[in-house]
Order: sequence, then structure tokens, then C-alpha cells
Amino acid sequence: MSSRRTFIQTLAATMAGLGGVTRLSGMASPDVTSGSHVRHGSEDSLPVPVVTPDVKDLPFTMDNGTKVFHLIAEPVKRKIAPWKTIDCWGFNGSSPGPTIQVNEGERVRIVLENHLPESTSIHWHGLEIPYAMDGMPYLSQKPIAPGASYTYEFTLHQNGTFFYHSHSPMQQMMGMVGLFILHPRRAHTPVVDHDFGIVLQEWAVLPNNTVPNTSGMEWNWLTFNGVVSPMTTPLIVRLGNRVRIRLVNLGMDHHPVHLHGHTFAVTGTEAGRQPEAIWGPANTVLTGVAQARDIEFVAKNPGEWMMHCHMPHHNMNAMSDLLGDRMMMTSDTEEERALSQMQTLASQTGFEHVHHSPIAANANQVPGFPQDAFMDMAMDSVVAKPENNGLPPNWSAMMMGMMTLVRVLPSDLYERICDDVRRGHIETTPTSAGHSQHHHEEMK
Repeated sequence: MSSRRTFIQTLAATMAGLGGVTRLSGMASPDVTSGSHVRHGSEDSLPVPVVTPDVKDLPFTMDNGTKVFHLIAEPVKRKIAPWKTIDCWGFNGSSPGPTIQVNEGERVRIVLENHLPESTSIHWHGLEIPYAMDGMPYLSQKPIAPGASYTYEFTLHQNGTFFYHSHSPMQQMMGMVGLFILHPRRAHTPVVDHDFGIVLQEWAVLPNNTVPNTSGMEWNWLTFNGVVSPMTTPLIVRLGNRVRIRLVNLGMDHHPVHLHGHTFAVTGTEAGRQPEAIWGPANTVLTGVAQARDIEFVAKNPGEWMMHCHMPHHNMNAMSDLLGDRMMMTSDTEEERALSQMQTLASQTGFEHVHHSPIAANANQVPGFPQDAFMDMAMDSVVAKPENNGLPPNWSAMMMGMMTLVRVLPSDLYERICDDVRRGHIETTPTSAGHSQHHHEEMK
């Protein structure tokens, strides 16, 4: 009871520290100008770096004031789920490619090496740059042959959420896209404390194949930053802070992304920041093909909030049962180990009924059942990482497809999780550290 009381006191103190409620863009939000942990917005505030979970930043060097980046277009093996690795294409060993972060007014040089078996080029989506740098094969440049390289160089005068991608449709569907974040000289107001980037992709991987079918329309793997939930890394934010999430879609389908527990404003598109006068409250944003959408909100509601595409097939991997008998037939050691771990976890947490319940045993007698998917399938230990510490047992049972968690944590719990991430500490049991256990007890 003492730890429970401590949590309640911490939560109450944190909420008290948020101060009054102010009106931001038509939404009632905590006053983010109060509280010692909150960044104070002013004309001198610098933007915070963007975090792209499960995707690294592209490093750079300096050459006489120019930022120099090196990109390698190449085949990539991408582990998109504990039991699934696909053969896709990307940049620098990653799909999506590594995130490029630069500042308004800077000059950049990006050297592309083509390690693909065919020619390629890069288009800088949304950037207003010289024609010779636009990346259109046979028009603004010659295609970059296999084994060749090409140097793009330009000065940036915009700011916002942009992205880079091959201008071959097939190569796009093989995964050749990456975020290009162009920070303003001074942070936009209201100033955000957390800034995240997420690339939305679809994959059609036929049975017994590892190579995406780029002409197929039956998406059975839907990813955030190249992985499916529950393998996606949660977004960790401090209660009371202002959050921006940048969504980029380069695929064949639209994605209405919904955030639980909070109301946000759409503050930017693939063309940059929108005037505040047209912001409006929402909790679902439609991100169409070749579009970017920036959403912002104050994380005033503590909890582990799901953020997901609301297309039913997209938040359940096309309603496909990706385990079951098909899983048992594989001889892949990694997949067998993953299944064994999930079965062990099921027996430890009371999820045996997923595969052995009386209803499932007589499913053929029930009209409309069995469906292809049975979503309640916990795999907490298989996807364990510091950002998941403190989540309740079986938290992963309903997590699948194009979704992740936004963890809004009171300051003490936020600091503990951040420390776990810095140290690489992973809890050995779902409740060993109890970062959020009392938080979840209060929400029952």
C-alpha cells in the first residue's frame, strides 16, 4: 500500500505542477509553460531532435560549412517481426532508410552509391531545389547505374517534414524511403518537448516467400518504421509535455492513424507547417499516399495509449493468422525459437486458452468462425526492450500490425524508463520493476 500511495502522491503532484488550463488552437490543454521539466517557448528556442524509433539517424561530416551525407542504396534483410525477416531494398542496411536531420538555411551534399542490381535515383519529396537535383531519371539526371555514384548538393530554405525516396515505383514498394527532417532556425511555437517520426509502409509477402510482391494489393504486413507491433518501440513521453508526431506514408494505401486518450491538432503537411488559424481538434488523421502529417498535443492523460491505423486489416496484418500451423511447418531456427518462447509465455500467463479453449476446439460448429486471425496472442518476453519495462503482463496480446504505444508517464516513472533505456536494462519479468504497475491498478 505504501508504494501505491507513493504513486498516487507522485501523480497528484505532477498534475498540480501543470498549472491551469489554456486554450491552444481550439483545444483545452495544460499550460506547458509551467513546470521545471517543460521547455519554455520563446523566439530563441531551438528545435529538439526528432526521434525515429527503430530507425537510426544518418551521420554526416562537415566540408567547409557543408553537411556531407553518404547514402548506399542496397538490398536489405529487415526483421519486421520476431518470426519474420523479409528481403527488401533500402539504404545503409535499413528500410526505411536512416533519417536525415538538417536545419533551415544549411547547405547539404548527399553522395549516393548504388549497390542495387539495377539503376536508381533519389527524389527529395517536397524540397524546392534546383532542377538538376530533383532525381528524375532521364529528365533531370541520368539513371545511376549499378556500381556508380551520384552527388546531390543544394541549399535548404524550407522547414518541415519531408522525405527521400527512389523514383522507381517498384523500388518504392521494395522499401526505398527515408525521412528528411528540416528543422526551422527557431522552434515553432508552442514549443514541443518530444518530436517523433514514423514511416508507414505496406508489404505483400506471399506464403513461403521473403521478397515483397511489389505488384500485389493484398497487404499482409503493415509496418511503423519497418516493424510490426508489438515489435515497435513505444514513444516515451513525460506527462504534461507537448508532443509532435510526424507521419509519412509512401505506399499504395491510405492510413487513418488514431491516437487513444488525447486530442491533437494537425500542424503540418508534406509542404511544411500550416497556419495556426486552420488547426482543428482531431484524434484521427488521414495520411494519404505521398503525404506527411504532423500532429501535436499536450500529453495530459497518463497511461499506455495505443496509436494505430484504424483500417481493420491494417491493425491486424490483413486479418492473417501468421502463426498457427503455418508457423509449425517452418524449419527456421529463429522462428521455431520465437514460437517456443511465445508458447512458454502463454503457459506462464494463462493464455493457453488461445489455442486450446473448448470454443476453438469446436470452431467449425460456429457460423462465421474460425476467422483467419485470433488476435489475443501475448509475446511480451519475445519483444522485451527497456521501453517496454513496467507494462502489465500480456500487454502485447492485442498489439499487431500498424500500431505502437504512446506511454505518457509521470515524471518519476518517465525518468526511470529513460534511465533503463540509457543502461539497456530489460526487466526479466513483466512486473519486476513495477514502473507502471500501480499506474495500471489505478486505471482499473
